[in-house]
Amino acid sequence: MNIAVSTVASIFESVFGLGVWTRNRIYDRRLRPARRLQGPIISVGNLSVGGSGKTPFVILLGSLLKARGVSFDVLSRGYGRTKRGTTIVAPEGSPADFGDEPLLIARRLEVPVIVGEDRYNAGQLAEKQFGAQLHLLDDGFQHRALHRDFDIVLVTPEDLRDRMLPAGRLREPISSLNRADAVVLTSGASAASFSLEGRQVWRVRRGIVARGLPARPVVFCGIARPRNFVLQLRTAGIEPAAEAFYRDHHAYTARDVSELLALRQKSDAEGFVTTEKDAINLDGYLSALSPLAIVPVTMELAEAPNVIDTMFRGIGERRREKITANMKLPAE
Repeated sequence: MNIAVSTVASIFESVFGLGVWTRNRIYDRRLRPARRLQGPIISVGNLSVGGSGKTPFVILLGSLLKARGVSFDVLSRGYGRTKRGTTIVAPEGSPADFGDEPLLIARRLEVPVIVGEDRYNAGQLAEKQFGAQLHLLDDGFQHRALHRDFDIVLVTPEDLRDRMLPAGRLREPISSLNRADAVVLTSGASAASFSLEGRQVWRVRRGIVARGLPARPVVFCGIARPRNFVLQLRTAGIEPAAEAFYRDHHAYTARDVSELLALRQKSDAEGFVTTEKDAINLDGYLSALSPLAIVPVTMELAEAPNVIDTMFRGIGERRREKITANMKLPAE
């Protein structure tokens, strides 16, 4: 990066940072009150633009809640969809209508997922249709217009070395972790590297299910950190014959498929390997890439039962109500 470009990036980084500081100051001082839904809200978010594992964590957390018999829904912006407005995700639908990650969550958890630019409106629709149950707010840390009862933030080691947008990938400074209730360490992040006094600190182990994969595949994906996916495959003994990377949330076209087929022929690969999110974004082109192995992401949470109990205690203290793990969470 030359000096001129670096200077411009620094200027825009400062402007963006000032905007973030101002927004947080407004909500911290309650100059603009956050709107509340009837049901409790657990927010799952991060500091950076993609790559920390928010969607796998939402799926993991949802699975733990389902195991406890808790009724809940998921509220999401629906990033990447072409339609606007608030709507309930149809699991058999298209990423153009609902977004790739909301579709993945809906298919994996089999619970209502509601997308909308305004998450308060999404929550209102959810409560109208399904009652005032628990809401999981996907990618909600920066969505301060909506009150939440428990804030979970995922961090990676890269966050410590990164810069604010647009010079880097951070949407907020590290100091914003002070308003989190729990910080989840991912990708080998160390608690000692972050200032987490007074925060719950949870640890997750993230991996993949690498079964039935071709030995020398074309590996392709459109995710935030594609190199991590390739590294996981290599750790599992899969050496790519060729690689093709696209932007996060990439919507595949007929041209992309043709180029991938040509790459397979050129590299003498035995098939294709991609992620669950990419399989959703392939949409109608999925069958054109055969044989294609879709690799699920796995995530394990240390001391998971204690984590769920901690969340319920936190919500109960804020709502001054006793919350049990085997009942529909009460409204305020």
